[in-house]
Amino acid sequence: MKPGIISRSGLLLGLAGIIVIGLVTLVYHFTHDAIEESEYQALLLAINSIIPEDSHDNDIVEDTRSLSANKELGLKKDSLIYRARKQGEIFAVAFPVTAPDGYSGPINLLLAIDRQGNILGVRVVSHLETPGLGDRIESRRSDWLQLFPGKSVDNPSHEDWKVKKDGGVFDQFTGATITPRKIVKAIHKALIYAEAEPGVFFDE
Repeated sequence: MKPGIISRSGLLLGLAGIIVIGLVTLVYHFTHDAIEESEYQALLLAINSIIPEDSHDNDIVEDTRSLSANKELGLKKDSLIYRARKQGEIFAVAFPVTAPDGYSGPINLLLAIDRQGNILGVRVVSHLETPGLGDRIESRRSDWLQLFPGKSVDNPSHEDWKVKKDGGVFDQFTGATITPRKIVKAIHKALIYAEAEPGVFFDE
């Protein structure tokens, strides 16, 4: 191949690369804000489903403090605690909890508690459980998560924080005991930690 042809081919390839990079930059520029807004709204919806929007007067998604990776909460990386305030006082928090040993993998939850350690709500953020069985932990599939609001670290007793199949008080799913068993265990473990370390969640 002649040197001139090689040179032109190189220029064309270089120009094509510049165009591709430019297009990618433009796409990122025009979609970045929309993606961030979508993520914000999804998080806000999840939080408002466990801490009612009309119960606080702050922007709960923006009012946060750091939460370090913690085996008691099943967290492998740092995360955030979301704080609900009324007239400046923190009365409840929402924070991530992971059941690391679900039937098909980790089950990521969002748990809300008040200052007294009472559960306000629980939502599943993500999971890999079997469709039609384990996915009944999703609020759109069943009301199973409604078993938790009002519960606390010792209500029921420590011995009763199990599914009924194991001698506890929480229902399990027919054909899918592992999933609810692991969630019950993860939530109770998180409540024990929150009781032992209230400052982690409620200190300014």
